[in-house]
Amino acid sequence: MSVSMQRSLAADGPAPEIASELALFGRFVGEWEIRNALYSESAGTWSKSDLLWSFDWIIGGRGIQDVIVDASGSALGTTVRTWDSRIGWRVVWFCPRADEHVVLTARASEDRIELDGVQADGRRVRWTFSDIAPESFAWDGWCSNDGGRTWWHEQHMDARRLVG
Repeated sequence: MSVSMQRSLAADGPAPEIASELALFGRFVGEWEIRNALYSESAGTWSKSDLLWSFDWIIGGRGIQDVIVDASGSALGTTVRTWDSRIGWRVVWFCPRADEHVVLTARASEDRIELDGVQADGRRVRWTFSDIAPESFAWDGWCSNDGGRTWWHEQHMDARRLVG
């Protein structure tokens, strides 16, 4: 039997029995134009770039995967988000170019989504989706070099919906 990975992975929408839980990230399904600002810890400077961020349903509608693409059309990384009824959202970000792999959990917090986890080098990270509206949102990434006692801002993205 031959199986296409793309057809097996892609889903038409959320699994009905967990649709309410999946709505937290499901509202991002579609394509977004991103104005990205990334801080270089070593240089102490911010760089800016324009990106495309696409979200879609996967695995029988039981998860959401995204891919971030740069201006040349090259994929920078991908995130897989799945609902686990025991603990809530499990999230994994992969960025092969930077040898980065981040494992997080996510939860709704008032009008935001907060993600907490650990990146490949062992440092704690905190990511947030905020100012969430049907056509826009902000995303911020924070990193801690001291186990979470203090945090520094390493990335900010402003998103505007293109397709969805």
